[in-house]
Parts: sequence; C-alpha cells; structure tokens
Amino acid sequence: MVLLSMARRRVLPGFAPTLGFTLFYLSLIVLVPLAAVFLKSSGHGFDAFWTAATSPRVMASYRLSFGASLIAAFINLFFGLILAWCLVRYDFPGRKLVDALIDLPFALPTAVAGIALTALYAPNGWVGSLFAPGGALAPLFGEGGAKIAFTPLGVLLALIFIGLPFIVRTVQPVLEDMETELEEAAASLGAQRWQTFRLVVLPTLLPALLTGFALAFARAVGEYGSVIFIAGNIPLVSEITPLMIISKLEQYDYVGATAIAAVMLVVSFVLLLAINGLQAWSSRRGAR
Repeated sequence: MVLLSMARRRVLPGFAPTLGFTLFYLSLIVLVPLAAVFLKSSGHGFDAFWTAATSPRVMASYRLSFGASLIAAFINLFFGLILAWCLVRYDFPGRKLVDALIDLPFALPTAVAGIALTALYAPNGWVGSLFAPGGALAPLFGEGGAKIAFTPLGVLLALIFIGLPFIVRTVQPVLEDMETELEEAAASLGAQRWQTFRLVVLPTLLPALLTGFALAFARAVGEYGSVIFIAGNIPLVSEITPLMIISKLEQYDYVGATAIAAVMLVVSFVLLLAINGLQAWSSRRGAR
C-alpha cells in the first residue's frame, strides 16, 4: 500500500515510459549523429581514414587544440578558484559588477569576442602594441618584442577567456555552502593557513574544481568563433582542429572532415572519462 501511494504521488509516469523517452531522446540528439560521424569516416576504408586524420597539418592542429585547451583549463583552474574565493568570502566595492562580468563570455557572441581580442592584442592594438617592436614592454622579449595575436599564444588567450566562467560558476556555489566554522576550528587547533586550505578546504572543493575543469576543457576543444580571428590560421602553426574540419567541408572532402571529427570525439571522450573518473574517486575519498 505504501509503494502504491508513492507511485500515485509521482508527477512523471512510471519507470518504463520515462526510460524509453530518455533513451529515444538521447539517441536522436546525441548517439545517432555521433554514430553517423564514425560511419561516414569509415566508409572509404581504413587507409583513407588514416591518411585524412594523420596528415601533418591535421596533427599540428591536434597539438594546438588539445594542448592549448588543457593549458587554458589549468590556468582557469587556478585563477577561477581565486576569483570565486574573492567573490564569496570578501565584500568590496563593485563586487556585484565583477560577478556579473563573469558571465560575459556566456552571453557574448563568440565572433564578437574573437574580434575584440584580436583588436586588443594585435600588434597595433592597445595591449599588443606594448609588446611590439618599439613598445614599452618589447625590450623584455628582445629586439623583436613579442607577438600575441596570430600566434598560438593568441589562441591560448581566447580559450582562457571563454573557459573562465565554467570554473567560477562551478566552484562558487560550493564555497557559498561551505561552513567557515571548519576553517576556524582548524585554526584553533594550530593549523596554518596552507594546512587549512590543503586539508580542509581543498578536499571539499576538489569535485567542483574537476567538474569546472572538464567543462572548460570541453568548451575550449570545440571552440571556433572566438579563436578563428586571433589565431591567424597559419598552416602548421596556428590552425585549430575545428578550422581543419571547416576547410575539409568547403573542399567537399566529407570523409576527411568526419575522420578528423571522429579523432576529436575519441580523444575528448577519453580525456573527459578520465577527468570524471578522477572526480568520482575524489568524491568517494571525501565522503570517507
């Protein structure tokens, strides 16, 4: 009778129709398109797939896209934690404005972000001119100065820009729910600040940090609009993998485009699976 009454109070229908709709929707939106990528890429045999997926330009784009995405995610992991900590633990003038600006990369069209970053960091931009030959900071990098836009460094800056909100917005609610009494108790027992952070605060924040890291990395790997302008698209230097896919499609090389996309899917899935496994391990460890 108790189970029957609980079943009657459920808003959604029973397990079978709910699961069926879930699987149907997931297959229609996610699994079928992904399966089509692998089927299309393997339609002309393994040799054609391997040639398209491992050409020198494509390999260089893999190294740039995945390498810059990982570095950008790590940088955001550090600075995003500091920013979230300041927004939660400190009250200062303009805090609400800073909190609102965190979401700007979410609302800003990616093409607009790319154009703005390019105009800012180009050799004749406000910041880029400081590093260009004759700029105020150019002597720090030698006679030729340093070039930010149209280099891999520009790609990294764009990926940091679009990935920062994922870390902040994932960590911020956990910090807000964290009781400061735990830190005060650790301090009263003689723990130093670093010990309190490492043994009390960090274990609680670690699952949220890993989640934000995974989200920032996933967004950066597939980013196109904000990167394409500042990258410069120099072959073997600053071409990102999404650009290679677009180039293959413009040449009507659908097998090559899907082959590159399949490699990106596999590598991204493996990396995200490893990050999620680490997150689950840290959650189990923190629950003990």
